Amino acid sequence: MAEIITLDDPDDPRLHDYTGLTDVELRRRREPAEGLFIAEGEKVIRRARQAGYAMRSMLLSAKWVDVMRDVIDEDPAPVYVVHPDLAERVTGYHVHRGALASMRREPLPEASQVLATARRVVVMESVNDHTNIGAIFRSAAALGMDAVLLSPDCADPLYRRSVKVSMGAVFSVPYARLDAWPRGLDAVRDAGFRLLALTPGEDATPIDEAAPHRLDRVALMLGAEGEGLTERAMRAADERVRIPMAHGVDSLNVGAAAAVAFYAVTAGRPQP
Repeated sequence: MAEIITLDDPDDPRLHDYTGLTDVELRRRREPAEGLFIAEGEKVIRRARQAGYAMRSMLLSAKWVDVMRDVIDEDPAPVYVVHPDLAERVTGYHVHRGALASMRREPLPEASQVLATARRVVVMESVNDHTNIGAIFRSAAALGMDAVLLSPDCADPLYRRSVKVSMGAVFSVPYARLDAWPRGLDAVRDAGFRLLALTPGEDATPIDEAAPHRLDRVALMLGAEGEGLTERAMRAADERVRIPMAHGVDSLNVGAAAAVAFYAVTAGRPQP
Protein backbone atom coordinates (compact mmCIF):
# COMPACT_ATOMS: atom_id res chain seq x y z
CA MET A 1 0.00 0.00 0.00
CA ALA A 2 1.26 3.46 -0.88
CA GLU A 3 2.13 6.07 1.70
CA ILE A 4 -0.20 9.08 1.47
CA ILE A 5 1.65 12.31 2.23
CA THR A 6 0.08 15.77 2.40
CA LEU A 7 2.42 18.49 1.14
CA ASP A 8 2.04 22.27 1.38
CA ASP A 9 5.39 23.55 0.09
CA PRO A 10 5.69 24.00 -3.70
CA ASP A 11 9.47 23.78 -3.37
CA ASP A 12 9.37 20.38 -1.67
CA PRO A 13 11.93 18.24 -3.57
CA ARG A 14 9.48 15.33 -3.60
CA LEU A 15 7.46 17.30 -6.16
CA HIS A 16 10.40 17.59 -8.56
CA ASP A 17 8.89 15.27 -11.19
CA TYR A 18 5.90 17.61 -11.57
CA THR A 19 7.59 21.01 -11.78
CA GLY A 20 7.18 23.22 -14.86
CA LEU A 21 4.95 20.91 -16.88
CA THR A 22 4.05 23.75 -19.26
CA ASP A 23 7.69 24.38 -20.19
CA VAL A 24 7.79 22.18 -23.29
CA GLU A 25 11.50 22.53 -24.06
CA LEU A 26 12.48 21.86 -20.46
CA ARG A 27 10.25 18.80 -20.17
CA ARG A 28 11.39 17.43 -23.54
CA ARG A 29 14.95 17.42 -22.22
CA ARG A 30 14.25 16.41 -18.65
CA GLU A 31 11.83 13.55 -19.00
CA PRO A 32 13.86 11.20 -21.24
CA ALA A 33 17.05 12.09 -19.35
CA GLU A 34 15.43 11.31 -15.99
CA GLY A 35 13.59 8.25 -17.30
CA LEU A 36 10.07 9.44 -16.58
CA PHE A 37 6.88 10.62 -18.21
CA ILE A 38 3.70 12.17 -16.84
CA ALA A 39 0.30 10.47 -17.07
CA GLU A 40 -2.62 12.85 -16.60
CA GLY A 41 -6.11 11.81 -15.54
CA GLU A 42 -7.56 8.68 -14.00
CA LYS A 43 -8.03 6.71 -17.23
CA VAL A 44 -4.57 7.45 -18.57
CA ILE A 45 -2.90 6.55 -15.26
CA ARG A 46 -4.75 3.24 -15.17
CA ARG A 47 -3.88 2.47 -18.79
CA ALA A 48 -0.21 3.23 -18.20
CA ARG A 49 -0.13 0.80 -15.27
CA GLN A 50 -2.04 -1.83 -17.25
CA ALA A 51 0.57 -1.49 -20.01
CA GLY A 52 3.27 -2.37 -17.50
CA TYR A 53 4.77 1.02 -16.69
CA ALA A 54 5.88 1.37 -13.07
CA MET A 55 4.69 4.37 -11.09
CA ARG A 56 7.20 6.63 -9.37
CA SER A 57 4.58 8.70 -7.53
CA MET A 58 1.12 10.22 -7.80
CA LEU A 59 0.07 13.83 -7.27
CA LEU A 60 -3.59 14.19 -6.24
CA SER A 61 -5.98 16.76 -4.94
CA ALA A 62 -7.84 15.51 -1.85
CA LYS A 63 -11.09 14.64 -3.63
CA TRP A 64 -9.24 12.25 -5.95
CA VAL A 65 -7.85 10.07 -3.17
CA ASP A 66 -11.03 7.97 -2.96
CA VAL A 67 -11.31 7.72 -6.76
CA MET A 68 -7.77 6.34 -6.98
CA ARG A 69 -8.04 4.26 -3.79
CA ASP A 70 -7.64 0.91 -5.55
CA VAL A 71 -4.44 2.08 -7.24
CA ILE A 72 -3.15 3.48 -3.95
CA ASP A 73 -3.86 0.15 -2.25
CA GLU A 74 -2.11 -1.86 -5.00
CA ASP A 75 0.95 0.29 -5.71
CA PRO A 76 3.74 1.13 -3.25
CA ALA A 77 4.68 4.42 -4.95
CA PRO A 78 4.14 7.46 -2.70
CA VAL A 79 1.02 9.57 -3.13
CA TYR A 80 1.39 13.33 -2.64
CA VAL A 81 -1.85 15.11 -1.76
CA VAL A 82 -1.87 18.86 -2.39
CA HIS A 83 -4.36 21.71 -2.60
CA PRO A 84 -5.33 22.54 -6.22
CA ASP A 85 -3.73 25.99 -5.91
CA LEU A 86 -0.43 24.43 -4.90
CA ALA A 87 -0.66 21.92 -7.76
CA GLU A 88 -1.06 24.84 -10.15
CA ARG A 89 2.00 26.60 -8.69
CA VAL A 90 4.09 23.44 -9.09
CA THR A 91 2.94 22.35 -12.54
CA GLY A 92 2.27 25.76 -14.09
CA TYR A 93 -1.36 25.12 -14.99
CA HIS A 94 -4.70 24.24 -13.44
CA VAL A 95 -4.83 20.45 -13.21
CA HIS A 96 -8.43 19.98 -14.32
CA ARG A 97 -8.43 16.20 -13.98
CA GLY A 98 -7.07 16.34 -10.45
CA ALA A 99 -4.70 13.39 -10.82
CA LEU A 100 -1.16 13.15 -12.16
CA ALA A 101 1.32 10.30 -12.00
CA SER A 102 5.01 10.17 -12.70
CA MET A 103 5.75 6.91 -14.53
CA ARG A 104 9.04 5.15 -15.32
CA ARG A 105 9.98 4.92 -18.98
CA GLU A 106 10.96 1.59 -20.50
CA PRO A 107 13.79 1.17 -23.04
CA LEU A 108 12.49 1.40 -26.59
CA PRO A 109 12.73 -1.76 -28.70
CA GLU A 110 14.78 -1.85 -31.88
CA ALA A 111 12.89 -1.26 -35.10
CA SER A 112 13.65 -4.83 -36.17
CA GLN A 113 11.86 -6.16 -33.09
CA VAL A 114 8.77 -4.09 -33.82
CA LEU A 115 8.72 -5.13 -37.48
CA ALA A 116 9.11 -8.83 -36.76
CA THR A 117 5.50 -9.31 -35.67
CA ALA A 118 3.81 -6.49 -37.62
CA ARG A 119 1.94 -6.36 -40.92
CA ARG A 120 0.56 -2.80 -40.87
CA VAL A 121 3.04 -0.12 -39.82
CA VAL A 122 2.92 3.68 -39.55
CA VAL A 123 6.13 5.55 -40.37
CA MET A 124 6.25 9.21 -39.31
CA GLU A 125 8.75 11.76 -40.57
CA SER A 126 9.33 14.99 -38.61
CA VAL A 127 5.90 14.96 -36.95
CA ASN A 128 6.87 17.21 -34.05
CA ASP A 129 3.48 18.45 -32.88
CA HIS A 130 2.51 16.54 -29.74
CA THR A 131 -1.21 16.84 -30.44
CA ASN A 132 -0.77 15.27 -33.88
CA ILE A 133 1.41 12.50 -32.44
CA GLY A 134 -1.29 11.67 -29.90
CA ALA A 135 -4.09 11.76 -32.48
CA ILE A 136 -2.18 9.51 -34.86
CA PHE A 137 -1.43 6.96 -32.14
CA ARG A 138 -5.08 6.94 -31.10
CA SER A 139 -6.24 6.28 -34.66
CA ALA A 140 -3.50 3.68 -35.16
CA ALA A 141 -4.71 1.79 -32.10
CA ALA A 142 -8.40 2.12 -32.95
CA LEU A 143 -8.04 1.05 -36.59
CA GLY A 144 -5.73 -1.91 -36.10
CA MET A 145 -2.28 -0.66 -37.11
CA ASP A 146 0.37 -2.92 -35.59
CA ALA A 147 3.28 -0.58 -34.90
CA VAL A 148 4.73 2.90 -35.33
CA LEU A 149 8.20 3.88 -36.50
CA LEU A 150 9.48 7.43 -35.90
CA SER A 151 12.17 9.42 -37.66
CA PRO A 152 14.84 10.79 -35.27
CA ASP A 153 13.23 14.26 -35.15
CA CYS A 154 9.65 13.20 -34.37
CA ALA A 155 8.14 14.38 -31.09
CA ASP A 156 8.09 12.21 -28.00
CA PRO A 157 4.95 10.00 -27.84
CA LEU A 158 5.26 9.92 -24.05
CA TYR A 159 5.18 13.68 -23.65
CA ARG A 160 2.18 14.61 -21.47
CA ARG A 161 0.19 16.24 -24.29
CA SER A 162 0.69 13.29 -26.64
CA VAL A 163 -0.36 10.81 -23.97
CA LYS A 164 -3.42 12.88 -23.06
CA VAL A 165 -4.64 13.37 -26.65
CA SER A 166 -4.15 9.68 -27.40
CA MET A 167 -6.10 8.77 -24.23
CA GLY A 168 -3.32 6.33 -23.42
CA ALA A 169 -3.25 4.71 -26.89
CA VAL A 170 0.51 5.40 -27.00
CA PHE A 171 0.74 2.52 -24.52
CA SER A 172 -1.15 0.15 -26.83
CA VAL A 173 0.84 0.38 -30.07
CA PRO A 174 4.51 -0.72 -30.08
CA TYR A 175 6.86 1.91 -31.45
CA ALA A 176 10.54 2.44 -32.17
CA ARG A 177 12.79 5.07 -33.69
CA LEU A 178 14.69 4.71 -36.94
CA ASP A 179 18.15 6.03 -36.05
CA ALA A 180 19.16 6.76 -39.65
CA TRP A 181 16.83 8.73 -41.90
CA PRO A 182 15.81 8.01 -44.57
CA ARG A 183 18.35 5.19 -44.85
CA GLY A 184 16.53 3.31 -42.08
CA LEU A 185 13.63 2.78 -44.48
CA ASP A 186 15.76 0.20 -46.29
CA ALA A 187 15.43 -2.10 -43.29
CA VAL A 188 11.64 -1.70 -43.42
CA ARG A 189 11.60 -2.73 -47.08
CA ASP A 190 14.02 -5.59 -46.40
CA ALA A 191 11.56 -6.87 -43.77
CA GLY A 192 9.01 -7.34 -46.56
CA PHE A 193 7.03 -4.10 -46.31
CA ARG A 194 5.83 -2.04 -49.26
CA LEU A 195 6.45 1.63 -48.48
CA LEU A 196 3.51 3.89 -49.34
CA ALA A 197 4.09 7.65 -49.06
CA LEU A 198 0.89 9.58 -48.27
CA THR A 199 0.77 12.88 -50.15
CA PRO A 200 -1.91 15.23 -51.55
CA GLY A 201 -0.02 15.36 -54.85
CA GLU A 202 -2.24 14.92 -57.91
CA ASP A 203 0.26 12.53 -59.51
CA ALA A 204 -0.11 10.06 -56.63
CA THR A 205 -2.25 6.92 -56.89
CA PRO A 206 -5.65 7.14 -55.15
CA ILE A 207 -5.27 5.03 -52.04
CA ASP A 208 -8.25 2.81 -52.84
CA GLU A 209 -6.68 1.97 -56.22
CA ALA A 210 -3.41 1.08 -54.52
CA ALA A 211 -5.49 -1.39 -52.44
CA PRO A 212 -3.07 -1.49 -49.47
CA HIS A 213 -5.42 -3.79 -47.55
CA ARG A 214 -4.63 -6.54 -50.09
CA LEU A 215 -0.87 -6.32 -49.57
CA ASP A 216 0.83 -8.70 -47.18
CA ARG A 217 2.89 -6.03 -45.41
CA VAL A 218 2.42 -2.26 -45.67
CA ALA A 219 4.31 0.69 -44.18
CA LEU A 220 2.34 3.92 -44.52
CA MET A 221 4.55 7.02 -44.44
CA LEU A 222 3.23 10.31 -42.98
CA GLY A 223 4.92 13.70 -42.94
CA ALA A 224 4.65 16.78 -40.75
CA GLU A 225 1.61 19.06 -40.75
CA GLY A 226 1.73 21.46 -43.70
CA GLU A 227 5.08 20.41 -45.12
CA GLY A 228 4.34 16.74 -45.60
CA LEU A 229 7.00 14.18 -46.43
CA THR A 230 10.34 15.46 -47.64
CA GLU A 231 11.45 14.70 -51.17
CA ARG A 232 14.13 12.38 -49.77
CA ALA A 233 11.45 10.34 -48.03
CA MET A 234 9.27 10.35 -51.14
CA ARG A 235 12.14 8.96 -53.22
CA ALA A 236 12.62 6.17 -50.67
CA ALA A 237 8.99 5.05 -51.02
CA ASP A 238 7.77 2.32 -53.35
CA GLU A 239 4.62 4.25 -54.29
CA ARG A 240 2.96 7.60 -53.62
CA VAL A 241 -0.70 7.46 -52.58
CA ARG A 242 -3.33 10.12 -51.97
CA ILE A 243 -6.77 10.47 -50.43
CA PRO A 244 -9.16 11.79 -53.12
CA MET A 245 -10.64 15.17 -52.17
CA ALA A 246 -13.90 16.94 -53.03
CA HIS A 247 -15.32 20.49 -52.94
CA GLY A 248 -11.96 22.07 -53.72
CA VAL A 249 -10.30 20.91 -50.50
CA ASP A 250 -6.65 20.19 -51.23
CA SER A 251 -5.59 18.32 -48.09
CA LEU A 252 -6.49 17.19 -44.58
CA ASN A 253 -4.88 17.73 -41.20
CA VAL A 254 -2.30 14.98 -40.77
CA GLY A 255 -4.28 13.45 -37.89
CA ALA A 256 -7.45 13.24 -39.98
CA ALA A 257 -5.56 12.02 -43.05
CA ALA A 258 -3.90 9.32 -40.97
CA ALA A 259 -7.25 7.99 -39.74
CA VAL A 260 -8.67 7.80 -43.28
CA ALA A 261 -5.52 6.11 -44.58
CA PHE A 262 -5.39 3.63 -41.69
CA TYR A 263 -8.94 2.58 -42.51
CA ALA A 264 -7.88 1.93 -46.11
CA VAL A 265 -4.76 0.05 -45.05
CA THR A 266 -6.60 -2.22 -42.63
CA ALA A 267 -9.82 -2.44 -44.70
CA GLY A 268 -11.66 -1.12 -41.65
CA ARG A 269 -11.10 -4.26 -39.64
CA PRO A 270 -9.22 -3.41 -36.42
CA GLN A 271 -7.30 -6.23 -34.80
CA PRO A 272 -8.69 -7.42 -31.43
